[in-house]
Amino acid sequence: MSQLYRVNFICNGKTYELYAKQVQQSGLFGFIEISEFVFNSRAQVVVDPSEEKLKTEFAGVERTYLPMHNILRIDQVDKLGTAKIHDGPSVMPFPSPLYTSKP
Repeated sequence: MSQLYRVNFICNGKTYELYAKQVQQSGLFGFIEISEFVFNSRAQVVVDPSEEKLKTEFAGVERTYLPMHNILRIDQVDKLGTAKIHDGPSVMPFPSPLYTSKP
């Protein structure tokens, strides 16, 4: 079985929860690369609107680069869950830059 990751991050004041097969440090300084998104595709009558919104938002996206300070948590999981968007962040991001220049 291939690896599966649950990634929680903040974007535009909302908390996103996505599932992906690839998560790695990016060649772009300070970014995490996420690719091979996985969405729950089981046929069901009740459709989760936040998961449908995520499918639409990430349709055609091969990989995305997230700033490290927006990442809340990355878990390696053995079971696929439902991708979600929560209204507000449960944790506020630290308000200062990751690195500061010396005077």
